[in-house]
Amino acid sequence: MEFLGLPEETKYSETELEQKIIDKLEHFLLELGKGFTFVGRQVRFTFKEKHFRVDLVFYNRILQCFVLIDMKTGEISHQDLGQMQMYVNYYDRKKKLPHENPTIGIILCKTKDDALVEMTLPENNEQIFASKYLTVLPSKEELKKLIENKDIDE
Repeated sequence: MEFLGLPEETKYSETELEQKIIDKLEHFLLELGKGFTFVGRQVRFTFKEKHFRVDLVFYNRILQCFVLIDMKTGEISHQDLGQMQMYVNYYDRKKKLPHENPTIGIILCKTKDDALVEMTLPENNEQIFASKYLTVLPSKEELKKLIENKDIDE
């Protein structure tokens, strides 16, 4: 997904990754695609007297839906996917207007297990996605491997 331009050997918190995106918000919005508007960072919502925070909230004017992004510094877990499902459900039930489309949730993570993601989400899932992020650009050799492997998978 996004190249954040961070030194490779340092450990980052989710907050530091969010800040890096905010620092490069214009570039990040362009990478997301057309029609995205920034709604907020660490957007809090409350139900049943419990507080939750969505890392980044966007709205897409073309798709007419909220897009929620959660950052994970390690490998994605089924708990992360369940958390995002709750965020998406909340936005669909409490925030979106009747004419708007269903909310989309994206989890950006350092690594992901495609089988775990596939098994955790419903078979007809069209709302929650997991994608790896890069803190540094891959080498030329790594890029070649990624391209070659993508051709095989398709």
